[in-house]
Amino acid sequence: MDTVTRVVGFVVGVAIITTTAASMFTTLVIPRASSARLLRSVTSGLGALLRIVVHRLQGYESKDRAIAIVGPLGLVIVFAIWLLAFVGGYGLVIWWVSGASLLSALGLSGSSITTLGILVGRSGPTRALQFVVGGTGLLVVALEIAYLPALYNAFSSREAEVTLLATRAGVPAWGPEIIRRHYRFRTVAELPDLYRTWERWAAEVSESHASYPSLMWFRSPDPRRSWLTAMVAMLDAAALHDSLCPHSAPPQARLYLQMGTSCLRSLASALRMPFDPDPLPTAGIRLTKEEFLEGVGRLIDVDFPAERGVEDAWPHFAGWRVNYESIVDQMTAVIVPPPSPWQMKRPELGEVVWPHVINRTPEHPGGAELGKG
Repeated sequence: MDTVTRVVGFVVGVAIITTTAASMFTTLVIPRASSARLLRSVTSGLGALLRIVVHRLQGYESKDRAIAIVGPLGLVIVFAIWLLAFVGGYGLVIWWVSGASLLSALGLSGSSITTLGILVGRSGPTRALQFVVGGTGLLVVALEIAYLPALYNAFSSREAEVTLLATRAGVPAWGPEIIRRHYRFRTVAELPDLYRTWERWAAEVSESHASYPSLMWFRSPDPRRSWLTAMVAMLDAAALHDSLCPHSAPPQARLYLQMGTSCLRSLASALRMPFDPDPLPTAGIRLTKEEFLEGVGRLIDVDFPAERGVEDAWPHFAGWRVNYESIVDQMTAVIVPPPSPWQMKRPELGEVVWPHVINRTPEHPGGAELGKG
């Protein structure tokens, strides 16, 4: 019976080693949306658990600090799971090879994979196997060290554009405010380049965040900013621009709408979120017509040259937004960005803060607000 048990342990150990190696290799070496199952599962589970806890915290900033640990902690847990799985798998193999007790075999495996060399096997085959275990440990650590710079480079690249958008879109970012500020400060000629920049940004985020889903939980240094909020603000601005000005709107706006929607869909697929890949323009959206009118009112204040009336523009805007709104709402519930206009209402996070500009001058140091507070 002891021999049979050890043989079964050997088979199970080989299976654990193979499965763990495949998981690590596909996640770190060949990243793609279908490769990071363990990382996605750990991060999603950790996020769901933490959302239960943060409901007890007061104020959005304290909630944001708590949620900010999800992405980094998820990585640490996944790395620990891989190492522990290798220790267990090789321990079972050493248990069969060495004939020692299971506890001793696990001790030899742990000593070897951490390259501490505290314990050494007595037989030749056991010592040879320990060299293999030690090499595996070094390989795991090397791959993880190489993985982190790539991850943080993607995060830094994403956040650079989010930070730059703050002066153009307000904090938190809002679609109508983007167009309003460009007309208010006479920088309309920069809008095509802005749409083009965010088209490339969406392509990069689609590639990196679908492959490394934990990046979606990495939060901006400023709790009032969020990559998801900024992305949706740009999508709303492009949809609003095209709906109100079908002839003069920059063609880059439509290109960004297509790329931004494609990005959200690839992220939703990575997180296993359901969505309609081809919704009808008349399917209806959560955003109300009253909210739409409120946003258009911001543009009327700066004499925005609309080619369509509000009533005619509304169905066109809704036809654009139906392509991405349901995905945004699902991701909002999971990632928990700050409350912002036109996003899903979440009273437990606090009131929506409207972006505004205060014009302070030596004559009027108190300033006059340019926009709704």
